Amino acid sequence: MSEHVFLRGMVGMRLLSASLELAGAILMWRFGRLETAVRINGLLGLVGPVVLTVTMLLGLAGLAGRLPLAKLALIGGGVLLILAGTSR
Repeated sequence: MSEHVFLRGMVGMRLLSASLELAGAILMWRFGRLETAVRINGLLGLVGPVVLTVTMLLGLAGLAGRLPLAKLALIGGGVLLILAGTSR
């Protein structure tokens, strides 16, 4: 598979994430209530780790043929540490 397929997937995920963040901010502004804004922010907080994981997996899949297995495992472990460190 071409490297551009993985790059397009990564860019698409980040654009989707940015669109969701912008929509969340607009909804917070539109509803104008702190309680609702906190709920929306909580939902957006769930989306972030999913986007990070999917984007990183796409990048790793694209690099799989060019990086040694040990480096891929190291990068994957780093992503897992980020997720573990930011979980509640």
